[in-house]
Amino acid sequence: MRYFFEDCVLDTERRELRRGSDAVAVAPQVFDLLDYLIRNRERVVSKDDLIAAIWEGRVVSDAALTTRLNVARNAVGDSGENQRLIKTFPRKGFRFVGIVRESQGPGRTLGAAPSIETPRPSLALPDKPSIAVLAFSNLGSDPEQEYFTDGIVGDVITELSRFSELFVIARNSSFKYKGKAVDVRQVGLDLGVRYVLEGSVRRAGDRLRISAQLIEAATGVHRWAEHYDRKLEDVFTLQDEVVRTIVAILAAHVRKAETERTRAKPPNSWQAYDYYLQAVEAFASFDSSFSVEDIYKARRLLQGSLGIDANYAPSHVVLAFTHTWVWTHALDSDYLDPAALDRAHQLARKAVQLDPNLPQAHACFGYVQMWKHYHEASIAAFEKAMALNPNCVDWRFGMALVYAGNPRRAIGFLETHMRLDPFYMPLTLGCLGFAHYMLKQYSQALCILRDYVSRAPEHRFAHSLLAATHAQLGQIEETQAEVAEVLRIEPQYTIEGTQKLISNFKRPEDAEHYFDGLRKAGLPEGQPWRPC
Repeated sequence: MRYFFEDCVLDTERRELRRGSDAVAVAPQVFDLLDYLIRNRERVVSKDDLIAAIWEGRVVSDAALTTRLNVARNAVGDSGENQRLIKTFPRKGFRFVGIVRESQGPGRTLGAAPSIETPRPSLALPDKPSIAVLAFSNLGSDPEQEYFTDGIVGDVITELSRFSELFVIARNSSFKYKGKAVDVRQVGLDLGVRYVLEGSVRRAGDRLRISAQLIEAATGVHRWAEHYDRKLEDVFTLQDEVVRTIVAILAAHVRKAETERTRAKPPNSWQAYDYYLQAVEAFASFDSSFSVEDIYKARRLLQGSLGIDANYAPSHVVLAFTHTWVWTHALDSDYLDPAALDRAHQLARKAVQLDPNLPQAHACFGYVQMWKHYHEASIAAFEKAMALNPNCVDWRFGMALVYAGNPRRAIGFLETHMRLDPFYMPLTLGCLGFAHYMLKQYSQALCILRDYVSRAPEHRFAHSLLAATHAQLGQIEETQAEVAEVLRIEPQYTIEGTQKLISNFKRPEDAEHYFDGLRKAGLPEGQPWRPC
């Protein structure tokens, strides 16, 4: 039997627990506890029931039972504080309260790569109209124009996200289906949306055709289809028409939708925009390659864009992010060099000045200000981005909230982010684990950070934070293993010379708590690092 709930699958035949596409290691008693609670989810089970079923009547202390329950909660992404899935009824017992779907089909082999065809637990539909815009097919003869097609779709997603009446899935998740033959019904279940938009782009010379169709995911019924033929210079008018038509269709279903919006200013030249799209693709490649060459390529393309249109705000945004990344990661001589962070700050500020209505510009400015220790200004900038775009899902806001001393709010934001972007970036887990660590919820942090490390094995932050968490829990062998990984990735790492220069807590007590974990882990204290 397999039980699907939220993003988890409990396979009782293979004795596997999975969250998303990843296996979660749990002790046999914890697995049996989850299995028992789910199978008996129609009632409250008492402590005696659990002891009889799991421990076969042996004497078990309340503390031991509570520990096992907390581990079970952590394994499925719940907590004793939230109790979304496993609820405690004082003086009565416990009950699994999540929505469960059962399947008798064969389970997937542990460690096998996830497949679009693999059944996933469905997400609850939001209260407002929800839509996922899939990557459009590139029907042109030149495969090198793939970035162009992706850029057009990315702009459609961004523009749709401006409408507060809509729930729009982030590009990162909707593009997971790119290049695959998919069933829109399964997409609707995977992403928890009512509508799916798919289409194609054909570019030939200076002519462009975009075809799009809106499908109701649950039934597969086509609600709207259209194609547009334009000259290349009319592409911005074309995007406006597509977005407005989609919103009008959705409004007919809910009787309410916004009909006007502020359109981001296009660049003065199409060539500037073309360079920008290529730069975005190169910078996105860095997330997986972790190669500084991808950052350099993005910068060259962005300089080409700004050389044609020096006032194009989106190019300033991406350029600012490239300088922030090299400041925070040991990639070249800009690592921890104050001049690199100053350049990022200037570029982000310029982007906001050029286009005050661009959400990405405010989010970028907020992120850089976080590193500059301007905590209040950082939070204000992120909040401005979300006011401009209600579907803003930038994980960096979670990091800013933790450093500003508000980890509880960070957890709430990051959980919302993960719903809007079900295929969220690994750093999202890092921020979420960081927030739980700062709340001294080490067991909750541990489960999340293990997932983070498995997805981002070359991220130094992942291993250092996991080392601190193991240390706080007194897990010596696990701590030593993570310390070894930190020093493998960055042999010159020290708490004084690396971590303290990057970390920027608003509250001294938060800094002391964090660094206490690093010291307990045995990471080298060292001397202050200075740029070459």
